[in-house]
Amino acid sequence: MSVVISDEILQASQLTPSEFCQEIALFLFQTGRLTIGYSSQLADMQPNTFGQLLKQRNIPLYSYDVEDFELDLKNLRELGRL
Repeated sequence: MSVVISDEILQASQLTPSEFCQEIALFLFQTGRLTIGYSSQLADMQPNTFGQLLKQRNIPLYSYDVEDFELDLKNLRELGRL
């Protein structure tokens, strides 16, 4: 599938086509819609380079929320480590 972004929208964004794709990729990664692999493909970057871009933007590579923490606690209790 191809997506066409009009020149008008691209000019309004004040981004190059490459930067526009990177911004979309960053957003989709940050919101959990795409993996780092797919996001780096969309941004036309190597995964390591995309990871560096995430770091520059202070976007965490991994999302660790309360549910993950509670699951870790549960697993540690079951293993007898807590």
